[in-house]
Amino acid sequence: MSDKAAGYRLMGLEPSPYTMKVDAFLRFKSIPYQWVSRNLRAEKEYQAHAKVQLIPLLFFPNGDTMQDSTPILERLDAEHPEPSIHPDDPALNFLSCLFEEFGDEWCNKLMFFQRWFYDADAKSTGKRLAEERYGGEWWSGIVKPFVAHMMVRRMVPRLVYSGGNETNIPQLKASFEALSAMLDTHFQSRPYLMGARPCFGDFGLWCNLYQAWTDPTAKTYLETNAPNLVAYIKRMRHPSVEGDFEALDALKPTLLPILKQEMATRFLPWMEANHRAFHGGESETSLQMNGQLFQQKTFKYQAVTLDELRRKFAAAAGNAELEGLLEETGCLSFLRLAPVAA
Repeated sequence: MSDKAAGYRLMGLEPSPYTMKVDAFLRFKSIPYQWVSRNLRAEKEYQAHAKVQLIPLLFFPNGDTMQDSTPILERLDAEHPEPSIHPDDPALNFLSCLFEEFGDEWCNKLMFFQRWFYDADAKSTGKRLAEERYGGEWWSGIVKPFVAHMMVRRMVPRLVYSGGNETNIPQLKASFEALSAMLDTHFQSRPYLMGARPCFGDFGLWCNLYQAWTDPTAKTYLETNAPNLVAYIKRMRHPSVEGDFEALDALKPTLLPILKQEMATRFLPWMEANHRAFHGGESETSLQMNGQLFQQKTFKYQAVTLDELRRKFAAAAGNAELEGLLEETGCLSFLRLAPVAA
């Protein structure tokens, strides 16, 4: 989809989960935009507008630029409210926000460790990145093998930032396999997370699962073990309204296991531990997760986003159905904690 006159321009790379998250959202909203690959030719423009060395970079018609995918989606949704991505039911609406954060912050770990830990995946991604970065140059055939190798050398050490260390990898592998199985069951009877139309949570959940599916190791696993999930991954490249959101009672049987086994025992405990470590001035976050040590560097960003998730929960607090579900699954205590003042 391309329309320079519309003024929206999305700069990024296909192997970037958050670039593809924004891309899928623009498609769903039928917002005309121009795709701009962040290749060598676009680098000068990128550096002139980027506040941090991350993608995506979205140019708005009024000249504004944004880089964080969640605020990008929130702004686009405010400016283009139809079709809606928010269920009217406050409980479903909060669960959608919870899955969006879970997808962004936990599923990224599940994708990233496989992409850069396994040799075949690292080499494959290095080649893809080199092609996107330099593929249009006449001399690219000479430099691409070298660039691909350097990409791998640069990214593998960054596993530590996503928690992909030797201590954590068994836990991350188990999480990926368990989540894939539960989502496969969930998508057996519905096209999207909350029913027959995409919600906010779909875009966060999908983008890292999609990237995993584009890598050799995870692709083989998913196509062998989770065909319904693979169908969902493919569907979300061009999401559309196929019907209505379902009632919470209809979603509970297959959402509840995810909340209990992934949110309450892995994702939210890590988010809370990171939040506590950040505000305690600790550079490393350590916690017991399912009886095993989980440790990684402490980050400000996830501490801030947990506060935001808690604010969203506070807006829905008092909803008995939501609080009952969160208490039943073990999630409630992590979301009720008051934010720590900066």
